Amino acid sequence: MNRPLEGAGGGPPASVIAGIGAYVPPNPVTNHDLSLRLDTSDEWIRSRTGISSRHMVLPGQATSDLAVEAGRRALESAGPEHAEGVDAVVLATTTPDRACPATAPEVAWRLGLGTVAAFDVSAVCSGFLYGLATATGLITAGTADRVLLIAADAFTTLVDPRDRSTAVIFADGAGAVVLRAGRPDEPGAVGPVVLGSDGSLAGLLEVPGGGSRQRASGEPARPGDEFLRMAGRDTYRHAVERMADASRRAVKAAGCGLADIDRLAAHQANARILTTVAEHLGIPEDRRLSNIDRNGNTVAASIPLLLADSATDGSLTAGHRVLLTAFGAGLAWGAATVQWPDVKPG
Repeated sequence: MNRPLEGAGGGPPASVIAGIGAYVPPNPVTNHDLSLRLDTSDEWIRSRTGISSRHMVLPGQATSDLAVEAGRRALESAGPEHAEGVDAVVLATTTPDRACPATAPEVAWRLGLGTVAAFDVSAVCSGFLYGLATATGLITAGTADRVLLIAADAFTTLVDPRDRSTAVIFADGAGAVVLRAGRPDEPGAVGPVVLGSDGSLAGLLEVPGGGSRQRASGEPARPGDEFLRMAGRDTYRHAVERMADASRRAVKAAGCGLADIDRLAAHQANARILTTVAEHLGIPEDRRLSNIDRNGNTVAASIPLLLADSATDGSLTAGHRVLLTAFGAGLAWGAATVQWPDVKPG
């Protein structure tokens, strides 16, 4: 590892995006496909979620498979000058390949990164922002010059395929960024990351079976406890409140105002939530990024997938000041800003 750059005024270096990549399984699942096994329809799903199709893992495909492909593409995007110097891999996921060990070391090995530091971060839909704060911390502390941050989830493995309230929303995918040490005033620099949580409301979104609490009870998991349970109405209210508040605080911490935001990249949870959050923040429709119609809710992968898609289709270009925000189970939420760099997704 090289000595990290100093930031403005001789302070700690900033974390700068040097590359980005994304991957979804190659089998789009349409609303019509779901209507063949669920009491639902294309119109019902579109009107309530904004989703028309999503991608689901193939038989035998695990989170690490998604993560490796997204990570490989991010490294290609960054180019050899940054890809060859990766010091750590941070994997944000709620669906590790195994309960033990963490999935990140295997991902790092499969990417040919050798014995670099590698670990998982679990914050569900806010995983990318928690991972971004973690990776930035490694860089600003001088522990790493370059970090590969991957967010990947095979979340449909936790969803009851018979439950139309969740089966129509959640999907699988992965997104990744290469972060390097740099200066806070250069393109790609990540602004302060604002994070929060409220464990008193953990039951709003949970998978009750399979964890140490259920195992320590001495009782077998009840039927259905292996699947996600979601209190939709309460989740909606908290999602809007927490993302809007975190966004305001992140913008303020970055020294700018909401009027300075060129693009809003919010966690793609539900079209109604996205619209309401944007309206609370006063961000007009032409400044909102979205891919929920074709990707659904990909959990931790949502934001980096959105950034990669938007950079590819031209709705996100170099120089845009982007506001990132997410909310999910935990409850956990976060927000940050970044001035988008001139990078091409791998």
